[in-house]
Amino acid sequence: MPRVEFKDYYRVMELDETATPESIKKAYKKLARRYHPDVSKEPDAETKFKELGEAYEVLGDPGKRREYDQLRAVGDIDANGRFRPRPGWAGAQGPGRQYSEADFSDFFSSMFGSRGFQDADAGAAAGPRRGEDVHYELALLLEEVFHGCEQVVELRIPKVDAQGRRTIAARKLRIKVPAGMTDGSVLRVNGQGAPGMGGGSAGDLLVTIRLAAHPLYAVDGKHVSLIAPVAPWEAALGCKLVMPTLGGKARVVVPAQSQTGQKLRLAGKGLPGTPPGDFFVVLKVVMPGTLSDKARDLYRQLELEAGFNPRQSWEKGQ
Repeated sequence: MPRVEFKDYYRVMELDETATPESIKKAYKKLARRYHPDVSKEPDAETKFKELGEAYEVLGDPGKRREYDQLRAVGDIDANGRFRPRPGWAGAQGPGRQYSEADFSDFFSSMFGSRGFQDADAGAAAGPRRGEDVHYELALLLEEVFHGCEQVVELRIPKVDAQGRRTIAARKLRIKVPAGMTDGSVLRVNGQGAPGMGGGSAGDLLVTIRLAAHPLYAVDGKHVSLIAPVAPWEAALGCKLVMPTLGGKARVVVPAQSQTGQKLRLAGKGLPGTPPGDFFVVLKVVMPGTLSDKARDLYRQLELEAGFNPRQSWEKGQ
C-alpha cells in the first residue's frame, strides 16, 4: 500500500488531542492573526497560514475530526514522517474501499478530496448528478469585512476524469466578500464547486468567514466594542473623547461620574448590514503611573471633601 506524508494538524494548531471545539476555534483565531500574510512578519507566513486553514478545516469539523482521529489510531508513521494506513482500513472513502496511488496524491485529499463521488460509469447510468459543494475557510481582518473586499482563494476541487479516476484539481478564484459579513457566516458562490456528472450542474463554493483577532476591537456578531481608558478626573467630571471607529473618528461625550465598565453606544457604527451593528465604547478608569507630591495632597483633599466609602455596604454587614 502506498505511503502518504502525514500532517499533524494538532501540532499545526499548537493543541493536543483532547482540545475542545472552543479551544480549537480560539487557537485558530490567534494563529490566523499571527500568520495572516497581510500583517504577519513571520517567516513563511503564507505557507503556515495555508497549513493552519487546512488544519482548521479538519479539526473544526466534528465529522472530519473523527475520521482524522481514526486515521491516527490505525496508521503507522515512520521516522521520516511518512504515513501508511494498516491493511484493511477503509477510512473516509467508505466501507470496503482500499486506497490507490491516486488517492494518496497528498494527505488531505486522500482523506476528504473525493468524498461524495461515485464511479464515472455509475454516475452516467444514474443520469445527471449535481456536483458536490466545496467548503473553504477564509480568514479576514475586521477592516476587510467592514469595508468589503476581494480575495483570491486557492481551491482544491474534487473531480472524476474520463477513466473514472478520482483526482483533485487546483484552481484559483477571485471572490468578492460583501461588507458586513460576520464570523462564521457563509458566502455562497454559485457554480464554483465540483463539476457535475452525466450533464449535471456544478456544485457551489461555500466560503465560511473567520475573523482574525484584532488588537483594539472586540466583535460580537455585528456589534463592535472598544475599551476606552479615562483618567479619574475625566470619569468624575465628564469629558469629550475622539474614538477611532472602523468607519473613522467619532466624538463621544463621557457623562460626569462615569464608572469602569460603563458602555456608551454609537448606534449603527458597528458592522454594516440591515440593520447595522452598533459600536460600544467601554470605559475603563485608569490611574496615572506616578503622582507628584502636590497631586497626592489634592487626592487627600478629595478624600476628605467627598467622604466616599466604596465598601460601605460590606462594612454594614460585618
